[in-house]
Amino acid sequence: MESITSRDVSGDSSGSSAGRVRRRRGTRVLAASLAFTATALGVAGCDGASAATLQGHRLELPVTGGTAVVDTTSLAVTAHTDDGRRLVLSDPAAGELGEPGPVTGTANGARWSYPVKGLSVTASSDHGRLRIALRSDRDGSLSWPVTGTDPAASAVQLPRGQGLDIPVRDAFWNSKRGGLAGRTVDVGAELSLPLWGYSLSGEGVSGRGHGVSYLTPTDLGTSLRFTSTGGRLRTTAAHAFDAGEGTRTYSVSFSLTDGNPVAAAADYRSYLSQTGQLGSLREKIKKNPADGKLLGAFHAYLWGDARSASGVRELQRLGVDRMWLGYDSGPDGMDASAVRAAKKAGYLVGPYDSFANGQDPKTADSPNSAWPDRVYPDFCVRKTDGTPQTGFGGRGCYLSSRAFEKAEPAKHYLAEHTRSMVANGADSYFLDVDATGELFRDHGAGHEMTKAGDRENRLARMRRLSRHLVLGSETAQPWANQVLAFDHGAGTPVADGLWELERDKQKWGGYYPQNAPKTFFKPVRLPDELVTAMYDPKYRIPLYETALHSSLVNAERWELSYEKLPAQKTTRALLAMLYNTPLNYVLDGPTLTRNGPELAALQKYFAPLHRVAGTERMTSFRWLTVDRTVQRTAFGDGALTVTANFGGTAYHGLPGGCVDAKLRTDAQPRRLCPTEAAG
Repeated sequence: MESITSRDVSGDSSGSSAGRVRRRRGTRVLAASLAFTATALGVAGCDGASAATLQGHRLELPVTGGTAVVDTTSLAVTAHTDDGRRLVLSDPAAGELGEPGPVTGTANGARWSYPVKGLSVTASSDHGRLRIALRSDRDGSLSWPVTGTDPAASAVQLPRGQGLDIPVRDAFWNSKRGGLAGRTVDVGAELSLPLWGYSLSGEGVSGRGHGVSYLTPTDLGTSLRFTSTGGRLRTTAAHAFDAGEGTRTYSVSFSLTDGNPVAAAADYRSYLSQTGQLGSLREKIKKNPADGKLLGAFHAYLWGDARSASGVRELQRLGVDRMWLGYDSGPDGMDASAVRAAKKAGYLVGPYDSFANGQDPKTADSPNSAWPDRVYPDFCVRKTDGTPQTGFGGRGCYLSSRAFEKAEPAKHYLAEHTRSMVANGADSYFLDVDATGELFRDHGAGHEMTKAGDRENRLARMRRLSRHLVLGSETAQPWANQVLAFDHGAGTPVADGLWELERDKQKWGGYYPQNAPKTFFKPVRLPDELVTAMYDPKYRIPLYETALHSSLVNAERWELSYEKLPAQKTTRALLAMLYNTPLNYVLDGPTLTRNGPELAALQKYFAPLHRVAGTERMTSFRWLTVDRTVQRTAFGDGALTVTANFGGTAYHGLPGGCVDAKLRTDAQPRRLCPTEAAG
């Protein structure tokens, strides 16, 4: 496995790491009761073969950067680093495990069991990580690993949206105002990546920093609870073993890092690459050249006059050379002439759609929800008691992806639906919720499915769409990164208070007037707690981009357009340039006239940067000042370097509220000060 450092945080598995990791030397004592093979066990990613050993109940396994030690009686995990540090990776599992069974050797580790708990355990060295896999023979739960308990733990990294780095002693996040302490999050549904990480203060004898990455590929049924203990944030994972849900297995991989805040995401990118699950935007463009139009494009949902051919030509007149244009599927969507104008301008254009909602066709409030025959109600997801799963906003029901997949070969419901949506010539498609973590267990007769099955069905239909259309979805989970070209939502670290605010139509705005719904167009001032939780730059880190930049194009949520939050415009523009991600707008005729010049100025700056770096991996992220107000990213092998100053004091000539970007071919950095673009 590649060394995970602040200089290279890509995590890709390509290239040799020989010589980077010092081998632990010395003779290890093997317990006589162990049936390990006599030869040393090879560990991929390390620079030499090394043996797993057992001393009493301490199982030692080689990992990149040191040795992991698993207590087979309690599942406590520690590590000895190559430069002399002892780290606590996990406290013992919460609750009684019971007496462990005998430990026996495997090809690259060991296995044992906890008979009272019905658990069998395998611990192994895998690509330089410690991997612990558990299988249960009964329904139940396990609270483990218990993390952040090392006294040196200084910050926790959480993939909420793009990502957060939270000092464990931070007063805001340890209080109710932060909305995190005392809360449990669903890893598969509420986090954008199935991981978390910790940085630890202090250095080893080499001067190297330290941290820990925790990957949970078995995200379904897994949760993460935050507690404030003695004014310090700690985290405990839990997994629900459920035969009906197909979650009787649970695995966690631990990696030693240098403590860089995005190291856990770099580790996850490496894992995706090693397991063949990492998509490539460059390869997607080869298969569907229209995907290439995303490079350099801002995104906008159009309303009113902006949906017309003249509205499109106005964008072009302003100098905007790339855009993704979306629209809802109501009676006033984009007609063929507007679509032709958009494509002639070099823009992508496509409808918003959803396969998730079904309503009675006679009373459906959206054409997306009106299906033929008896799709409604026969395809409704059913709860255990047989009642339908009520749809979003109390409308109709959620539709079963399994029911659709079973019917599709004969009935072609989805294919015909899609064909009608793109009859105007649209070349892109936004499929709401399909790539999110909102998955369902369906008990409906004839279309039963688990959440894992729901995920596979959604992947199958998105894969079909992506063959001919530039496909996007909401808040894309990483399991969809190979089939999507873009997403709207994974860039936003949503705090719970946002949903409460959006439900207050007096403050947020409702779905009227039809040509410019206030829910999208009415400017809103966020409460201070939400500003801190979502947009304070000192907490923001690009975990999602570190893991998936160059796989798909990621933007913020579509109801949080650039103009929706006026007080955060400068911060959001700097974050977009720093992360090499597009801004997202909503436009009607008046806003296009009023805000079009600013949009054009920002897009003109962004476009050449994204055309070069949009298909490159993010290779570095770091803070340049102690207060974290000046931040720097790098993409590819020197393809692009970006420095953003979120503070009020100039840094080496870079004014506060400005960003410098330098392509490999540039003699001098390109500067953007968003407030000047607005003026």
